[in-house]
Amino acid sequence: MKFLEKISSFFGKYMALVVLSVAALALLKPETCLWIDTAWINYLLMVIMFGMGLTLKWSDFHVVFVRPKEIVIGCVAQFTVMPTLAFVIGHAFGFETGLLAGMVLVGACPGGTSSNVITYLSKGDVALSVGMTSVNTLLAPFFTPALVYLFLNAYVDVDLVKMFVAIAEVVLIPIGLGCVLNRYWGRAVGRTVQVLPAVSVLAITAIVAAVVSHNAAQIKETGVLVLLAVALHNLLGYLLGYCAGVLGRTTTARKRAIAIEVGMQNSGLATSLAKTAFHDLASATVPGAVFSVWHNVSGAILAYIFRRLDAAKESDAEKDAAKDGGLNAQTR
Repeated sequence: MKFLEKISSFFGKYMALVVLSVAALALLKPETCLWIDTAWINYLLMVIMFGMGLTLKWSDFHVVFVRPKEIVIGCVAQFTVMPTLAFVIGHAFGFETGLLAGMVLVGACPGGTSSNVITYLSKGDVALSVGMTSVNTLLAPFFTPALVYLFLNAYVDVDLVKMFVAIAEVVLIPIGLGCVLNRYWGRAVGRTVQVLPAVSVLAITAIVAAVVSHNAAQIKETGVLVLLAVALHNLLGYLLGYCAGVLGRTTTARKRAIAIEVGMQNSGLATSLAKTAFHDLASATVPGAVFSVWHNVSGAILAYIFRRLDAAKESDAEKDAAKDGGLNAQTR
């Protein structure tokens, strides 16, 4: 078990590098990953959501009652800022219907589980991050279809019921099952939780590999433009999420958690919904695939920046303390 835990720790630490490497391989040599069928995406996402359910405890939802202000700020920002940004950016870049639909799907989805890891690495409020991810994910079956309908109904037919059922199948049921197992068989589950990061990263990587390899030609044709749009969407999400925390007058650690939660989307769910709801629009899966790669890279960079800022503040504080100590010694 310790060996598996070490492997899991490795995948958790180098998630961005693993995903980026596999995405590059799938794009440059698509034949190496074509064996991963896109039909597996829903099942892979179920595995990720099931793992999330196994790790959830009552304390994760307790934060909703302890810090309702931050939870509300995070939820409101998540489901207003990101879909609006996606729609505006998609139009500004002149995306055709499929790419526009893919962008809006990414924006309308809840925050991804990667946000919890990045928040931890950023020295943010992890409990708040987990709480926001849990609440946003449980709200997704209602908010995501409604938002997609609101922004895309004028362009494509949006089947609200079909989308709700799809989200319930890949999100609510696996999470619910994981929560039940954790509640009644917690000790047995506890032995496997340590290896969940590796399982989740492998599942995310497989989703990226499947989508990128099967859409390699489309990505090569529009890749640079989509990457620019996705990067702008993600970075503005971080910025506006942080600003929401500032307006809410919360602590630095909570501002970071909100920023990361808002900026990092469950792009795997967006890709799954693109296959289910817009199967006749092949390009709709592209923004989700690109976002899956990009937000892990940008999240790792953001965490590094936050840690450097903390180190600089600590260094300045130590220098000030040393100066004060020297002055006190001279006055004695």
